[in-house]
Amino acid sequence: MPVNQSVVIPMMKPKQISLNEFMREIKKIGYPAVELWDRGSDFGEFVEAARSNGLRIVSMVGHGHVSPTAGSHAEAFSRAANHDRLEAELRESIDIAARNNIPGIIVLSGHRNHDESDIETMQVCAQGLRRIAPYAEEKGINLNLEVLNTLVDHPHYVADHTDWAVGVCELVNSPRVKILYDIYHMQIMEGNVISTIRKSIRWIGHFHTAGVPGRHDLDDCQELNYRGICNAIAATGYDLYIGHEFMPKADSIQALRVAFEICNVA
Repeated sequence: MPVNQSVVIPMMKPKQISLNEFMREIKKIGYPAVELWDRGSDFGEFVEAARSNGLRIVSMVGHGHVSPTAGSHAEAFSRAANHDRLEAELRESIDIAARNNIPGIIVLSGHRNHDESDIETMQVCAQGLRRIAPYAEEKGINLNLEVLNTLVDHPHYVADHTDWAVGVCELVNSPRVKILYDIYHMQIMEGNVISTIRKSIRWIGHFHTAGVPGRHDLDDCQELNYRGICNAIAATGYDLYIGHEFMPKADSIQALRVAFEICNVA
């Protein structure tokens, strides 16, 4: 089964070309899909550009997560005080995803709580996700809990290991609560990428890529064998998307051509 690839537009698009032009170039390479980070004021423009270029939107962040003091990724499911807000925001995002044929939306754990163990925080996250999971099931939309590294990019984020995120999914026990397995982040935190993917694939609803170290191109200057990883993913029968979310060292279009060729396995 071939791997379906997508492009995370906010990370990949050069400033000097228009959104429509960039999507046109993506389509020429062979990509079937794109992603955005959030449904901000330019969401309508994004949808129109994707449709006019024959691209499917396959992922977006479904809720707010920024703290005025702790920064991005801080305020999410790890704090029970956020659950009412998150349920309301995700209900709206699920409706938007359903209307626009978006198969999955990203959810975030938020930061660790210093007065409780990671297991206790896992239970708090699961309680919050359990509230919105039935609506995701009704609408057929995956809620993909993103795993991130705490060593380089996102200190204090609690979903920083695959097994912890799998634990949340098992507690919620919904076919629509899954993991966004970010290969870059998990290589930094735990390595053993192919074995982890094979073991956890039933819970994985989306992938992201980037080179390690540096979060750059999928080239020979970084340590991950993305051709081997994508062959392993294809062998599991996974039929959703692998999104490229790296910072190109030079030309974005050429970097995406190389990434597409490396990951275009059957």
